[in-house]
Amino acid sequence: MYRRSAAAAVLLAAALTLTACSSDGDGKAEAPSVSPKPPAASSAPDPADATSTPASPQADAKPTGPVLPDTKLVPKTGSFTAPEKQYLSGRVPEKMDPAAVLQGGQEACQRVQRTAKRDKDAAVGALVAGEIPGAKDAITFLCPEQKPVLDAAAKGFPDGTKASPAAGTYRALTQSTTCSWEAKSKDGAPLASGPAAPLKPGDKIIAKIPAGTAQFVSNGCYAWIPA
Repeated sequence: MYRRSAAAAVLLAAALTLTACSSDGDGKAEAPSVSPKPPAASSAPDPADATSTPASPQADAKPTGPVLPDTKLVPKTGSFTAPEKQYLSGRVPEKMDPAAVLQGGQEACQRVQRTAKRDKDAAVGALVAGEIPGAKDAITFLCPEQKPVLDAAAKGFPDGTKASPAAGTYRALTQSTTCSWEAKSKDGAPLASGPAAPLKPGDKIIAKIPAGTAQFVSNGCYAWIPA
């Protein structure tokens, strides 16, 4: 009887010890350590947002590695239209689903269409600033109705430094009060600059680039198109 009681006491003490080890100072059981989940990917920036990061200038460039021949540009179901095949030609890397590449072009078209419907200047600026990867080829083959937006963007240039710009009057596609610009000669001498005074809401930012300008430098102006 004594031996059984002693054994029971030993078992009870062991159980109490294990319970204490698995509890914190408040007597609550400590939760197992779990690595936090990574945050969900954020949505793509709105192409009309002047603060979004510009895409690579090579966004419309085709792959440099092996690509699927045109004869193998076949979807798993259905078929591609002639314009879709033209868009995909030389653009699909080997072992990649052509439909996935096509989807990227279709999404570029959707972004241009959505932005142009709301504000054409914003769509033009997004193309000039390179914010919609692959937009040039996507518009050419998949949504040619947006060609006027592409043509307008082709005449502009993004914020930053533009070497040997064509002389003329240009308009900044922003109303930011921090936009500033300067035209410089070949020897670095200033030829023109602006804006000289604080802007009022709704004011257009105009830059008159004189002939002989070797460098046009702007900051905070997003994109420029002929006025």
